[in-house]
Amino acid sequence: MTLSLTVNGEQRSLEIEGDTPLLWVLRDELGLKGTKFGCGVGLCGACTVHLNGQPVRSCSTPVESAVDGNITTIEGLAGNGQLHALQEAWIAQGVPQCGYCQSGQLMSAAHLLATNPTPARNDIVAAMTGNLCRCGTYSRIIAAVESVAGDSLAYDAAAVGEGH
Repeated sequence: MTLSLTVNGEQRSLEIEGDTPLLWVLRDELGLKGTKFGCGVGLCGACTVHLNGQPVRSCSTPVESAVDGNITTIEGLAGNGQLHALQEAWIAQGVPQCGYCQSGQLMSAAHLLATNPTPARNDIVAAMTGNLCRCGTYSRIIAAVESVAGDSLAYDAAAVGEGH
């Protein structure tokens, strides 16, 4: 079947079965390799993307549920050739170790700041709980989010989920 998707602001048409997991469409059909396969059942968060501005686990989201929606992947988080403020904070705080969970972590953090630009530490911890990090860099993740929180010049909440 032919499905139309908007991914990172770009309209795409694909010949694909509607029950195909969104993760495999993004990675295998569209070549967007930043979104990772972790557990395959939506528990680890490595495959987190935004669908209409909401974080979803792409490994367990059928592509047909994304038709007529706006999908943002880690590749769409940055804009105009510059890293997103969270990506810069990730680097500054030395968050990545193996890096495998990072795209999902970043997408969850971006959603948090889009909905709560000045979260308290417990808000950050709660928002990031669904994303597992095998390397245990949780304290650095929290520090990175805290460093961006409340910085309206560095963080454009309206751009999250809009493919910018």
